[in-house]
Amino acid sequence: MNQLMQTLALVEMSISCAAVIVLLLQKTSSQEFPLLAKLLLMVILANLFFWPLGMGMELPLSAYVRGATGDLSIVTTLLLWTSLLLASKPAPLVFKFALTIIAIAFYPLALGFGMFDPYVWGYGSIPFFIAVLLFAIICGLANWSKGVWIIAIAILAWAVHWHESANLWDYLLDPFLAIWALLAIFGALYRRRKDKARSGYLFRPG
Repeated sequence: MNQLMQTLALVEMSISCAAVIVLLLQKTSSQEFPLLAKLLLMVILANLFFWPLGMGMELPLSAYVRGATGDLSIVTTLLLWTSLLLASKPAPLVFKFALTIIAIAFYPLALGFGMFDPYVWGYGSIPFFIAVLLFAIICGLANWSKGVWIIAIAILAWAVHWHESANLWDYLLDPFLAIWALLAIFGALYRRRKDKARSGYLFRPG
């Protein structure tokens, strides 16, 4: 059973690594990749990350990546995969802002900078579980159904111990997700400031 979990974790990490590379290639391209091309690239790259390639490395590339980063949260994984393969509404700014606030409060406290550790809430705390459900409901009210089912799948993955961790936090949040949310907020603020400056220039008297 443990060997199966390790294999599934490597498969998941291999697909995630492939998705990151395809996403970076897409960002640097002036044209949108067809869905079939994305799938083909992900299959090829995922296999390169999953199977040992030799060259002095005893383990697959994904094993070394996983050793450095740990398992990605289910929320991060699903956001990454679906951003490439599904044409859906992007995550609303309020979701990214909420993630940033939660991460800013959570990580210092979890690292010992405070009188209590919110990380322990992830070990079956009913109030915390209810708070997660309310957060999913808020995503639904914000007309972002993708967020609802992503959180639902994360809860189900935690319930069946999909990853080695038994803490719900690890299925919902990770540093990469927090960094993504923070950069997205800064990017949105920069674009808004740039558009405002451009609008002011266009309508300047004379």
